[in-house]
Amino acid sequence: MALSKQTKKNIQTRTGSGFSRGSYLKQYWFIYGIFILVMSYYVIFKYIPMYGVIIAFKKYTPTLGIWGSKWIGIRNFEKFFGSMFFMRTFRNTLIISFLNLIFAFPAPIIFALMLNELRNEAFKRSVQTISYLPHFISIVVVAGIAHDFLNKNGTISTLLNSLFGMEQKVWLNDSSAYRTIYILLDIWKDMGWNAIIYLAALSGIDVELYDAAEIDGCGTIRKMLNVTIPGIMPTIIVLLILRVGSILSVGSEKTLLLYNPNTYEVSDIISSFVYRRGFGIDSRADYSFSTAVDLFNSVINLILLTLANFLARRYSETSLW
Repeated sequence: MALSKQTKKNIQTRTGSGFSRGSYLKQYWFIYGIFILVMSYYVIFKYIPMYGVIIAFKKYTPTLGIWGSKWIGIRNFEKFFGSMFFMRTFRNTLIISFLNLIFAFPAPIIFALMLNELRNEAFKRSVQTISYLPHFISIVVVAGIAHDFLNKNGTISTLLNSLFGMEQKVWLNDSSAYRTIYILLDIWKDMGWNAIIYLAALSGIDVELYDAAEIDGCGTIRKMLNVTIPGIMPTIIVLLILRVGSILSVGSEKTLLLYNPNTYEVSDIISSFVYRRGFGIDSRADYSFSTAVDLFNSVINLILLTLANFLARRYSETSLW
């Protein structure tokens, strides 16, 4: 069967024969433009500023600049490891991160699985839309809502008092309740948004697998266990690796907005400690010390990410690299 001239031309273009780099770049200029913009962002805002971590090893003085400041080696790290705040911030960061991993990480998976079982499309879309909305609310607004609802005369305090006879109090001043409130706010704000990627993975599962499972006599639960969950397992593993890699990077914004001196013992984390020391809230601003603490945080995250990826590659077929 003879090929048309246009088909031959397409084959030559794809195989490299008669390839014109100029015409190819001209045809796909917008893709390269987007690529250049993304790379420029990472180079300018992520890689170039990395030279600034050198102040972790110096006694940084703004008037002298980074290179003019005195080199003191690992003294800032020793100062942090020997301070009374090291164990408190490190312990709180680990506890909050692991609670987040145990409760907040599975929440969008469970939510996506439940949505996947809904057959009423209108109701399903409505639930999805409503669940996305909290993600777009500013964390400042969320913290303000939490303060109002959990105040002594707030809605939740009044409700708990009416239903269970619990004492009306400022719940955010209660150190025993702080972590629970923190995790519940995390789940409420991001569960619906984080479920999007799992719903996308669910849509990629072959429908014939469900038909075969149904022929074999599988009910809803067995189909979920034997078809649905294995189908989205690669997505779960990749996201779990990324979550483990940022296990010490608990956001300082929400902590700074929610905690107070009454709950420092259970709420003060590495990132909030870095913020306070870097901007001199508790004492004189110490840029070198706060940079050293943040660098320690990043190194631990890198080690955990590498370890999680190694374990995932060894015990499954999915990994980041």
